[in-house]
Amino acid sequence: MDYIVDDLPLHVLLVHAVIVLVPLVGLALIVIAAWPAARRVLWLPVLIAAVLLVPLGLVTIEAGKWLQARVPAAPLIEAHTSIGESIVPWLWALLGVAVLVSAWAVIELLAARRSTGTEERRPSRGLRIAVNSVLTVAALAVTAGAGWTVFQIGESGSRAVWEGSFSDEPLEQ
Repeated sequence: MDYIVDDLPLHVLLVHAVIVLVPLVGLALIVIAAWPAARRVLWLPVLIAAVLLVPLGLVTIEAGKWLQARVPAAPLIEAHTSIGESIVPWLWALLGVAVLVSAWAVIELLAARRSTGTEERRPSRGLRIAVNSVLTVAALAVTAGAGWTVFQIGESGSRAVWEGSFSDEPLEQ
C-alpha cells in the first residue's frame, strides 16, 4: 500500500492529528472522570474518540515505517523510529480508561432512571466518590504517560527532519 496523499507522505499528515488528539482525548477523559455532569453528556463522544485514536495511531506508525524505507538512513531517524511504537500501549490504555469511565456513566444513568420518587436506587455516595476518584487518577496517569510519550516521539521526529536543515540567520532573498 502506498502511504501518499496529494504527493505528501501520509505519516507527516497523520502525525499532526495524533499529536493533537492524544492530549485532547486525555484531557476530555480527565474531565469526564472527575466531573459527573460532564460525564453524563460527553461519555459517548470521548469513548468514540478513544476508539478511533487506536487505529489512527497504528496507521500513523505503519505510514512511518513506509516512509522510513524511502529516506536515507540517519541516526536521528533511527532514534525516532526506535521509540515510535511506544505510543501503542498508551493508546490502548486511553481506550481502556475510556471504556471504564463510559461503563460507569452508563451504570449511573441506568440507576438514575430506575430511581423513583422516594426510592433511591443510585449507588451510595461513598461508592460514587471512590469510583470517581479511582477513574480520575487513572485518567490523569494515562494522560500524563501518553502525553509524555507523544512529546518524546514528536521531539525526536522534529529533530530528524529539522536539525541542521535551517539557518540561524535569515537567508538573503
